[in-house]
Amino acid sequence: MSMLPPEVSAELTQLLQALQSPDNSIRSQAEEHLQTNWTATTPEILLMGLAEQIAGAPEVPLRAFAAVIFRRIASKTRKNDKGGNSEIFMSLSSEQAHVIRHKVLESLANESDRLVRNKIGDAVADIARQCSENDDQWPEILSVLFNLSMANEVGQRETAYRVFATTPGIIETQHEGAVMDAFTRGFKDNSVAVQLAAMEAFASFFRGLTKKTQPKYFSLLPDVLNILPPIKDSQDSEDLSKALLALIELAETSPKMFKPLFHNLVMFSVSVIQDKELSDMCRQNALELMATFADYAPSMCRKDDSYTNDMITQCLSLMTDLGEDDDDAAEWLSTDDLDAEESDQNHVAGEQCMDRLANKLGGETILVPTFHWLPRMMTSMAWKDRHAALMAISAISEGCRDLMTKELDKVLELVVPALKDSHPRVRWAGCQALGQMSTDFAPTMQKEYYDVILKAIIPVLNSPEGRVKAHAAAALVNFCEETQKSILEPYLDDLLSHLFQLLQNDKRYVQEQALSTIATIADAAEATFSKYYDTLMPLLVNVLQRENEKEFRLLRAKAMECATLIALAVGKERLGNDTMTLVDLLANIQRNITDPDDPQAQYLMHCWGRMCRVMGTEFLRFLPDVMPPLLELASAKADIQLLDTDDEIEQIQQEDGWELVPLKGKMIGIRTSTMDDKHMAIELLVVYAQTLEGNFAPYVADIMEKIALPGLAFFFHDPVRFISAKLVPQLLSSYKKAYGPDSNELRGLWAVTVDKLLEVLTAEPAIDALAEMYQCFYESIEVLGKNCLTQEHMSKFVDGVFSALEDYKDRVAQREEDRAGTTAEDAEDEAEELLLAIEDDQTLLSDMNKAFHSIFKNHGAAFLQPWERLMGTYESFLGSKDPTQRQWGLCIVDDVLEYCGPESVRYAQPISRALLEGCKDSSPAIRQAAAYGIGVAAHHGSAPWSPFLASTLPFLFQITQVPDAHGEEAVYATENACAAIAKILHFKKLGAEAPQAVISQWINTLPVINDDEAAPYAYGYLVELIEQQNPAITNQVDKIFVYVGQTLEAEMLHGALAARVVAAVKTLLIAANVDPTPLLQQNFSPVAQDLIRRHFT
Repeated sequence: MSMLPPEVSAELTQLLQALQSPDNSIRSQAEEHLQTNWTATTPEILLMGLAEQIAGAPEVPLRAFAAVIFRRIASKTRKNDKGGNSEIFMSLSSEQAHVIRHKVLESLANESDRLVRNKIGDAVADIARQCSENDDQWPEILSVLFNLSMANEVGQRETAYRVFATTPGIIETQHEGAVMDAFTRGFKDNSVAVQLAAMEAFASFFRGLTKKTQPKYFSLLPDVLNILPPIKDSQDSEDLSKALLALIELAETSPKMFKPLFHNLVMFSVSVIQDKELSDMCRQNALELMATFADYAPSMCRKDDSYTNDMITQCLSLMTDLGEDDDDAAEWLSTDDLDAEESDQNHVAGEQCMDRLANKLGGETILVPTFHWLPRMMTSMAWKDRHAALMAISAISEGCRDLMTKELDKVLELVVPALKDSHPRVRWAGCQALGQMSTDFAPTMQKEYYDVILKAIIPVLNSPEGRVKAHAAAALVNFCEETQKSILEPYLDDLLSHLFQLLQNDKRYVQEQALSTIATIADAAEATFSKYYDTLMPLLVNVLQRENEKEFRLLRAKAMECATLIALAVGKERLGNDTMTLVDLLANIQRNITDPDDPQAQYLMHCWGRMCRVMGTEFLRFLPDVMPPLLELASAKADIQLLDTDDEIEQIQQEDGWELVPLKGKMIGIRTSTMDDKHMAIELLVVYAQTLEGNFAPYVADIMEKIALPGLAFFFHDPVRFISAKLVPQLLSSYKKAYGPDSNELRGLWAVTVDKLLEVLTAEPAIDALAEMYQCFYESIEVLGKNCLTQEHMSKFVDGVFSALEDYKDRVAQREEDRAGTTAEDAEDEAEELLLAIEDDQTLLSDMNKAFHSIFKNHGAAFLQPWERLMGTYESFLGSKDPTQRQWGLCIVDDVLEYCGPESVRYAQPISRALLEGCKDSSPAIRQAAAYGIGVAAHHGSAPWSPFLASTLPFLFQITQVPDAHGEEAVYATENACAAIAKILHFKKLGAEAPQAVISQWINTLPVINDDEAAPYAYGYLVELIEQQNPAITNQVDKIFVYVGQTLEAEMLHGALAARVVAAVKTLLIAANVDPTPLLQQNFSPVAQDLIRRHFT
């Protein structure tokens, strides 16, 4: 019996029919009526009416549609009684919710049509999700679902597991015995559909378990795996694909669960990959399952007897599956669509899997089995084998970089001959391999094999086939991007004469690629490219002057890119009058861009940025035309769509430039292409602010308010946030140069900016983003300078730091806990991830440190009171087992000493202890920080520090006497200790006269040839000793000359100090009657001898 009046039910029935109308106008009116008269005003009646339609509508399509609309309405967001937002179902009264839930559950149990029942199951799952997220109990659902899982009707059993799969949270808290029984029943069901639904439910449920809980369910795996062989025997590719996808999810969550049965699974998966009777997608899913184990459990894969050999064999086999019915490549050569979608093809799946195997298993594991096949494939009569071998080299080169670099000559012996192969696709693959290797093995390829590579690729530019010559030109881009101009110079004539020929080719894509390659060569060759300017620039201008036909837009875009990169390479003087010709052409193109998908628009933004760098302030008059479209892109809001149905999700998946993100049981689509454009536009704003400096000021306030500061919290796209963090200090700098450091304009802009920065520092959850925000903060302080922060600002900063450090300590503790319960194999597999996490934390602490440094540097002792709140953290860090924490604490101690003057004595006891302990530390970086701190105390500390400084000398000398003290690891600690002793002696911290023994010992700590901050103090004091004719100097003139020569060779001394040191040593040599020529010849290379002689003459 209906709980609604008949007229309400009738109206709702009519509305549902109208919503399904094929007539757009009727459907639009119905949508508006639904929103205005039902959803916004009486959602409880609407949901009750829909629940009744689901239960009682006579037509199957109407029941199904009512279930879809019910789910959509129930999950819409609206204001609740407390002023916040909540989903509509959760905003109902408990009585209303209870009745509606009961009704839909009843419908789920009673519905006989499979499609409708699945739609009702989706609606039930969504309500269950809302209840689970809001801690609202719904005990009835479990008994209904468990009963359905044991129902006689197959469809009902399947539906139960479908709901479990969508909302696993409702079963996680239940007794594990009942859960195991339910899953076991599903896995052993006599219906494949139920088995697959149970697999998907188990994978979803398992993903939500903690690592500690997961092993309780490992015993279910044999039943899961037993589902697959009968499906394979039936040759049902679709069902087998579903099963494999569920296994992939389990493998991502807990690969070690598979360990006892892993070899069996490898054998089975390989048999699927080999089976050409199965669909390509099914075979690729089996390949993906195996690759997933390489991603998440590489050590398990390495230890398996057959995994590596079998996987490489299958990948190479799949990579030969191309060019069907096109053996002579006629079809391949005839297409002009070089970006045709191939990601679903077997040969691409094989290549991508080889890449993953190389990156995850490493060269030591995969090189031998791969090169077991490649030489024989390269000599095969079948072009597909040769093509596959070359593509395999491209795929594995990044992951096998270290080992393959040592064998590059042998690899090139395989690849280079392919550029003369009789088959065009093999020549194409040869270009692909050389291009990829030029990137992955840079700069070794460019420095050691440039002649071999250039002499191999340049002739391919003459190939009769457009696709091959274009790909040869593309490979040259990779090679030239990493090449020094001195290497390129002898080949420029040959390269450019061939590329100029390609500009005359009748294939537009060949012309486009030629322009890109010429642009890259210009960028690498810099001013040397000037020789070719007169030949090329008129051609480019000619292309840019063409009518704006749609098919030539990309060509014009490439011509713009090429012309502006050449402009940047040869400079403003060489451009001459062409400067104005070029910018006028760019302006004309910009005025004529009307289509949103015109590729010229994006290229044009970068071109304007380059012309700004070329022209400097002369570019200012073009800003009124350049800025509006750039600001529009930079101001773009996130393009987000809530996807309600599977059809909508599928449609978005097929479109380029979208990313799908799961959120609260729904799917959100984010248009990433818009985000990429926004990032690019903000990047160019950074260029304009840097280049135009104070002249950019008229745009600064608006950009700061509407783009830069909102960009810091643009959570949809991290690159936008990171580039916004780079933009903020540039905008402040522009204002400072325009109005002056003490201007009201700058102070006003800073007042708004600093509040936002402090807010971001306090609220930012992501570690890498937080590090970027600290960098933005300290760079901004460096721009503003002295006393730019109030006490309130400093206090807020310390609040944020305190919170960030507490989170950091929790992460460290969690890592320790995880490490304690991890097997050696798991530790090996997780090592890379662990190192990245530690690296992220080290970067965060480093950037946080720099922020402290900037505040102390610009505020001195005024920062001490807020800073003191962190003393407990410092003391724990200074005594930590973690060298990163000890170094972090010491660096801030150094800042207190350097910038707080006499006030630093208040902390003498903890600082003194930290510095002396640091001198004895096993970490060279910490010894360096301690030595630097002692030097700072000698330089800036007041008289009370003298006794402490005297006590540090044995510790400082100890630093300089460790094994290999001037070796790569320890040298900075040694040189800082040398400089610290020099400061103690120079600033007379040992009393009026330093002991001669200390001075003599100090001489032996020289030279300082790496640390350009330590060198001036060390050699400044050395000059003092020379001028005093100290016996420690006059007794070892030869040694002093060599030390000074080494420092001059390392270019550690500059300006007045260099002149003073040289003059003092000249005097010393003359007084001691020492000829420096033998010393130069014995201790320095010919180049160094010339450099030192120039200083002394």
